[in-house]
Amino acid sequence: MDKVSLDKRDWIAGLEKGLAILEAFDNEHARMTPTQAAARTGLSRTAARRYLLTLESLGYVYTDGRLFGLTPRVLRVGWSYFDSARLPRTVQPYLQQISASINESAYVSVLDDWELVVIARNGVSRVMTTGFVLGARVPAPLISPGVVLLAYKGDRDAVSAWLERVELAPYTPHTLTSKARLLEKIEQARADGYALVEQQLQVGVRGIAVPLRNRHGEVVAALSTNMPIKNESADAALKRVLPHLQEAAVAMLNVL
Repeated sequence: MDKVSLDKRDWIAGLEKGLAILEAFDNEHARMTPTQAAARTGLSRTAARRYLLTLESLGYVYTDGRLFGLTPRVLRVGWSYFDSARLPRTVQPYLQQISASINESAYVSVLDDWELVVIARNGVSRVMTTGFVLGARVPAPLISPGVVLLAYKGDRDAVSAWLERVELAPYTPHTLTSKARLLEKIEQARADGYALVEQQLQVGVRGIAVPLRNRHGEVVAALSTNMPIKNESADAALKRVLPHLQEAAVAMLNVL
């Protein structure tokens, strides 16, 4: 989403810093001292400690006296989006229809800056896990909806400038780490009107995605499905799945 510029007089720096503290926690930093939190946020140790203690008092973090970590109350903030946003509720019936038609899980995702976030899903039972939970965040180039949304995010120069700033880590032996090849794939998705991505994030998994447009023709999200590759060729998968995704995307034009 594009950020809205705000007059300095309306900016609350304390809120920005408190949110920065919450966002500093991740898989590699599940628990932190005030010193570590300060290093990750650019705050002083004293300021980081005060924010952590305030968040503890509000119930968003806990501490053992030295280390701080997040509590489940933080989920209230994230789930408020799913409870209040119109888009996830609007697309859910269409995802159910797609899953029933193709016997695969269906997803709607959006970009948050350059990261992909899953905001709606409808799954099918499988022994093999090929899907994502609600709220999952994934590097956009690694999966089909991310490639589709990158194709419609600004122009070639904007995407190229972003690629120059990021490190492309290999998640599988097949992950594209060539920025030139990745840019070609993104441009191809724009030309084709869909993206097919194989084994970039998980070995043996294929994804297909199409853009979702609102009634004004603006791309607001991506509609996708994941499936195990097994013995199905890419062409066969496209023939089986793509028409259903495209049909649903057209049907959603009048409701988004």
